Amino acid sequence: MLKQIMIVGVGGQGTLLASRILGNTVINEGYDVKVSEVHGMSQRGGSVVTYVKYGEKVYSPIVEKGEADIILAFEMLEAYRALPYLSENGTMIANTQQIDPMPVITGAAKYPEEIADKISRKGKLVTVDALSLAKEAGNIKAVNVVLIGVMAKNSEIPYENWIKTIKETVPPKFLEVNLKAFDLGYQSV
Repeated sequence: MLKQIMIVGVGGQGTLLASRILGNTVINEGYDVKVSEVHGMSQRGGSVVTYVKYGEKVYSPIVEKGEADIILAFEMLEAYRALPYLSENGTMIANTQQIDPMPVITGAAKYPEEIADKISRKGKLVTVDALSLAKEAGNIKAVNVVLIGVMAKNSEIPYENWIKTIKETVPPKFLEVNLKAFDLGYQSV
């Protein structure tokens, strides 16, 4: 078994923490794991992509086009941009939030319409208003852990193991909010 996952978002949304939680959880399950470096202009609000692969033996973290089993998208346009990487039987888990990129802000481009419909035509799409759930958890920056919760619900890894990893990975001062965010994501599907 080999699982190939892409985590896509905009700089500052916590894609790195999400990949750490995912990577540490599957390591704790005994899998070989490879996590890529974060690609993109994370400091400037640009696109950020992280690849996570796990299985019995993994040689490279890179996910090729058409091979992602799961794409965890922190924003709708990033979900749309990552669509070519989704495998035929893959699942896109997307936050419904829209963050305007610089060309849209300056008026040079328009934010694409009907993104969810376009994604649904290619593969399975699970949408979640992760921003609202993160607010409910107590911090809008917890969108990342809400989405990990959604993904965890559909994984073969037991709930308790995700919780154990979050406790080991998240700094103590943010732990309560992140555990609540995870639960809200987990319960939302």
